Amino acid sequence: MAIVSREGVRYSDLSGNPVVKETRRVSREDIVVDKGGHRHFMLKEIMDQPQAMTAALKDRADFANGRPADVMQLERVVLIGCGTSLHAAQVGRHYIERLAGIPAEAESASEFRYRDPIIGPRTLVVSIGQSGETADTVAAMHLAREKGATLITICNAEESQAARVADGALYMHAGLEVGVASTKTFVASLTILQLLSVYLAETTRRLVDQMARGPGLIGEVLAEANLYSSLARRIGHYDNFLFLGRGANAAIASEGALKLKEISYIHAEGYPAGEMKHGPIALIDPEMCTVALAPRDDLRDKTLSNIKEVKARGGLVVAVLTKGDDEAASEVDFPLFIPQAPDLLMPLVTTVPLQLLSYYIALLRGCDVDQPRNLAKSVTVE
Repeated sequence: MAIVSREGVRYSDLSGNPVVKETRRVSREDIVVDKGGHRHFMLKEIMDQPQAMTAALKDRADFANGRPADVMQLERVVLIGCGTSLHAAQVGRHYIERLAGIPAEAESASEFRYRDPIIGPRTLVVSIGQSGETADTVAAMHLAREKGATLITICNAEESQAARVADGALYMHAGLEVGVASTKTFVASLTILQLLSVYLAETTRRLVDQMARGPGLIGEVLAEANLYSSLARRIGHYDNFLFLGRGANAAIASEGALKLKEISYIHAEGYPAGEMKHGPIALIDPEMCTVALAPRDDLRDKTLSNIKEVKARGGLVVAVLTKGDDEAASEVDFPLFIPQAPDLLMPLVTTVPLQLLSYYIALLRGCDVDQPRNLAKSVTVE
């Protein structure tokens, strides 16, 4: 409790016992609300993503001391989150298993408590959330604490509930995010998950150098943002979208679908491309727009096969492709090019075109981009 009077403020717990509070200095960046010359906060925050990634990396990419002994005792990692943070967790699962060789799973924090999860002292539970106040995520963290797991939270708010419950916090340092639809905090989450994966791994200088390239690669995509306004005018009338991706990009496809439905109120579904034949292919017709993630990686040819199947059924295809991939570009209606990127950074780079596309479609439809209907920035009730 805070007891406010003319003499000042006194603090106590609910039993009336005095509580000593320390003064905390709040930086200007924490409180300044400025669109930076952009029409909406969301667009500003999309454009801020190179800086958000740099801030997440700052003073952290030093792995000279290798893996600590307690890390070597981990049996598995469980990543939890809701909404956009769940999609970050799904990408993080790929990072941890591929880089660190530790079994990992990603689960919705809202479902985590409903199945008596098998976790213990040799399990690392990583919660992800922008505010650190999401009710389902905090409740899942309390359950993990009761079961003796080690807890780390990735969040953008110091002294949040998640930070207080966890054994340690990895802060995004992304600055204030005003738009309800998360953008720069998603990129910051992915960046920290990369760092955590490299920390858990037998790290190499090559991986650290790759991460340092991330802000520049994102900046290259943002430099062509005006192309997305033109594309929105071509496809913004569609009422149904299907987003497809493979590997870590399956989670990015889900994130792209979420962004579109959040701010434009269009029905959109994100699916692993390999699942298309197991149901979603029945939806393909000239009234369905498919957005496929097919950058030049080990899974590109398989996704290109999915694109051809969509086209054979009269569907319209927008595809995120690597610059110079003329073969894939010839198979789609609207190619969106991104720079060639290492596998580690590909989910970060493929995210940006989907954010821009969602923003400009919502703008075209006259939607409230920064404060979509029925949504709150932080979901503090179940």
